[in-house]
Amino acid sequence: MQSIDQQLIPTLKQYFGFESFRDQQETIIQTVLANQDALVIMPTGGGKSICFQLPALIFPKLTIVISPLIALMKDQVDGLKANGIEANYYNSSQSSAEQAEILDKITTNKLKLLYVAPESLGNLSNIVDEDYISCIAIDEAHCISSWGHDFRPSYQQLAYLKTKLPNIPFIALTATADKATRQDIVAQLNIPNAKQFISSFDRKNISLNVRPANKRIDQIINFIQGSPKDSGIVYCLSRKSTEELASKLKKQKINAAAYHAGLSFDKRSKVQEDFIFDRTQIICATIAFGMGIDKSNVRWVIHYNLPKNIEGYYQEIGRAGRDGLPSTALLFYSYADIIQLRRFIEGASNAAFQTAKLDRMKQFAEAKTCRRITLLSYFGELLEHDCGNCDICKNPPKHIDGTVYAQKILSVISRLEEQEAMGMVIDVLRGSANALVLEKGYDQVKSYGIGRDLTALDWQQYIIQLMNLGYCEIAFHERNNLKMTPLSHQVLFDNRKVKMTKALAVLKKDTTTKVPSRPVSGNTNDDLFEKLRLLRLEISMEESIPAYLVFNDATLKEIAEVKPTDKEEFLQINGVGERKLQVYGTRFIDAVKGYQESN
Repeated sequence: MQSIDQQLIPTLKQYFGFESFRDQQETIIQTVLANQDALVIMPTGGGKSICFQLPALIFPKLTIVISPLIALMKDQVDGLKANGIEANYYNSSQSSAEQAEILDKITTNKLKLLYVAPESLGNLSNIVDEDYISCIAIDEAHCISSWGHDFRPSYQQLAYLKTKLPNIPFIALTATADKATRQDIVAQLNIPNAKQFISSFDRKNISLNVRPANKRIDQIINFIQGSPKDSGIVYCLSRKSTEELASKLKKQKINAAAYHAGLSFDKRSKVQEDFIFDRTQIICATIAFGMGIDKSNVRWVIHYNLPKNIEGYYQEIGRAGRDGLPSTALLFYSYADIIQLRRFIEGASNAAFQTAKLDRMKQFAEAKTCRRITLLSYFGELLEHDCGNCDICKNPPKHIDGTVYAQKILSVISRLEEQEAMGMVIDVLRGSANALVLEKGYDQVKSYGIGRDLTALDWQQYIIQLMNLGYCEIAFHERNNLKMTPLSHQVLFDNRKVKMTKALAVLKKDTTTKVPSRPVSGNTNDDLFEKLRLLRLEISMEESIPAYLVFNDATLKEIAEVKPTDKEEFLQINGVGERKLQVYGTRFIDAVKGYQESN
């Protein structure tokens, strides 16, 4: 009789058509078959499913696969059945007769895999028993974690399963999970001793590109016309955007369709099926589309809007190039997206956490260093060299030796015992004497004030570059504190060189040649503030966003006091960044000039 190890390759070949395993698949399968729990982090297209599907064929009883979407279940089950594997799903779309037949197959040991949503587990209480089950697989496991990018409260009911089934192995799988999410998954599932398998997040075949969102529809049309036969997905933030974009593409004779949760089930199913079967070339979709869709010839993924976090971005671009052939990820970036996403976040119980995740996504889009290094470092994977397959590598900016800046930053993070977020690190670098610094005694640490020669904005830019390069990281689950990485110690103690781009220069106002303003009445600032407030209201109505998301009152008051009359001066204002300068600067500067001319 063959041993289990001797069965693996023949089973793989028989049911899946492969003669060898990829990456860590074989070790993962052996772990599960040895009745040990496992957490598997493997990129889209990396072969996660085989890690539980193949053991299911060897186990004597049923493997239950917990999955979040009916569409995902159907796709997986159809593929298994096509391979001659006894599999099915159990959900609300089935008749009672169909469900009874499935239960009968389980009790008579005729079913190898059963896919079920967490909400439906309660209907299977009679068979959630070690007499019937050999293994539990939790697919898209990031959904269980409030730190994950697609948290679903229904997943948290799964915590009881390990208590009820203590002697069978659990395998949790996802394509995207940072350190906080990984810790939360094993805690929530009550599998603290699960062996963790983290594959490389590097999808070398995907070219990473970010472009300004100016005339993005024209850019998308030109992009598609450059590869007229390629299949792709355009992700949009709103349902309305998907329909408008699909309509504009159709007018250009491009075979496109819209997909979003507002469509009927039948309509969504048809759009998805037409795409899978190449009857539709391009899908304009919300993020509701794509999870679990195993379409290998998607050549590109475009983000019409900025994703809300890096996990979601990574998972969505992973739907391109699953076959390993060259593919493209194109992201359009505008500050208007940041404003809209922050509006969505407002009022959420974990708003600070979501905002921190959004800030990291923004920093990725604004990065001046290799995008793949930035992306991989977010997931704790350190890439030693530039990738050569992103827009930054292909058009590199000028670099400087940033080793001293890096050493100063990391020294402060270390002296603060990795217990503070970016703002406090910058305050200590610059020797700030604010109340919180003094209260915590940080004015006594050895590195206090070692960065007085640079502005807070400069240090912020250098810290972001360090994070993007993997020399430090944000612990989102620990109040966004900055943490060291293995590379940090090489910089501090081994004199590892750090290449950076120079922080954006901020020009100081030349007060020596400026013509003094003529005397004005004491309430001038109040009058100008009101004028600016009305302008802000006008812009907010145009963009359908809250007025304070254009500029808050503190920024307006500083504009009224300083009265900037050119872009360099306007950029000096607290609350004005490069994007807001580009989007709103001219109108506010003109308002200031108009006020001065009339007074």
